[in-house]
Amino acid sequence: MLRHILTMFVCLLLLVGAAAGQQLRVVNRGIVADATTIHLDEAPGAGIAWITQQQFDNGTIEFDAKGKNVLQQSFIGIAFHGVNDSTYDAVYFRPFNFQVPEGNRRKHSVQYISLPAYDWSLLRQNYPGKYENEIDTRVDPNKWFHVKIIVSYPEVSVYVNEQMCLAVSQLSKQKSGMIGYWVGNGSSGDWKNLKIK
Repeated sequence: MLRHILTMFVCLLLLVGAAAGQQLRVVNRGIVADATTIHLDEAPGAGIAWITQQQFDNGTIEFDAKGKNVLQQSFIGIAFHGVNDSTYDAVYFRPFNFQVPEGNRRKHSVQYISLPAYDWSLLRQNYPGKYENEIDTRVDPNKWFHVKIIVSYPEVSVYVNEQMCLAVSQLSKQKSGMIGYWVGNGSSGDWKNLKIK
């Protein structure tokens, strides 16, 4: 409890020597990192670990991610083209929807957002099914899965375990910016093997 109160007032942390020598600036989360893995803990609101001294415009982002199969407690992905801590695009996953029998929920497994103007709720209401989709139901929501995101402004294509699951046009005008590990409200997450080309 005290840690979360302090996090609200001191929300920025510079972490040196994280996975693959990355330097990270962490927003609204606690972090544990070693030579291979990044872990962000859960807290209210979104959390990001920006990779400092790393800008991203067009290219390919690949990583392995692991969330958990707990309803409304696992939102995990990558933020990119970040201008600041509240203005960025992101692609994220809801592992708790990967294997549910209800087709309507499965269609909410992968999501594109562009904050602050286009959060998931507005996109779902105004553009149902356009900025989110289901993924292969064989993907285990409690285990590592491989993600590849290809950004060729304004097009964004998302693959999970080499199968395309989402293709959208970016809603923002941002063509470059910061990139970082992203988790949603109340969520923790794990990443490894990040490659940015």
